[in-house]
This record gives sequence, C-alpha cells and structure tokens, in this order.
Amino acid sequence: MKIILKEDIAGLGYKDDVVEVKSGYGRNYLIPTGKAVIASESALKVLAENQRQRAHKLARIKAEAEEAAKALEGVKLTIGAKTSSTGTIFGSVNAIQIAEALEKLGHNIDRKLITIEPVKEVGNYNATIKLHREVTVEVPFEVVAE
Repeated sequence: MKIILKEDIAGLGYKDDVVEVKSGYGRNYLIPTGKAVIASESALKVLAENQRQRAHKLARIKAEAEEAAKALEGVKLTIGAKTSSTGTIFGSVNAIQIAEALEKLGHNIDRKLITIEPVKEVGNYNATIKLHREVTVEVPFEVVAE
C-alpha cells in the first residue's frame, strides 16, 4: 500500500515522502491517527504542487539547520552524574540531560532530535543530533562523577 506521510516517522520516512507499507499498518494505524494519507492520483498531484510552492521555504530551513550545525561543531559537553566507587552511574545519562547542557551553552535543541547510545559508566561518548533530514552533527560529551 502506498501512502504519503504527513509527519516524520522514525524508521519509515519524512514528511511528504511517498512510502510503501503493509496495508494493515497503513489502514489500522497511520491513516486513522492522521500520520498519513493514501497515495491516490489526486493526492500525489496535490503533494507535487505543495512541494513546488514550498521549495524556497525548505531551502531556508535547511540553511538554518546548517548554521546551527556549524555553531555546534566546536562544542564539548561535560555531564555530571552520581556514581558508585567503581565508576558506574546510578541510572543513566539521556538525551534530556544533553539538551539541558546545550541549552546552558545557548543552543536550543529539542531533545527528540538527540540520539545517544546507553551511557552507564563514566567516560567519553558522542551524541548524534539530527537537525534536518540531510544535516546531522556529532557532539562529544564527557560523563564525570559528581
């Protein structure tokens, strides 16, 4: 079943992408929740016209994402966490803590754009920030004991 996505869905595609999904997933989840519409001929024509009209706006959004990426390139974060005597963290460091640390430095990044591997010990790690579908930035961070 071909559908047109109305919003970004992780692992499936971005807004206005035409994707092929299993019919049950499309009919029972994506379409009823308003995340997609069936890719009929008329819907595809409307999509093409909308994309043509939004082309300059999308270019501006991408340029803004590239500017934010340049601003984040030299950033190195230090995150404090409560640890045991062996260096194991009580709990874990997550995207919310990285977003808060970036906000203290003046970079307003939504936590949903940040992906990290599970951090359970003191050390150096990298966080991936996806600012745009074509713009991603790696931000190194260090976890230290408080």
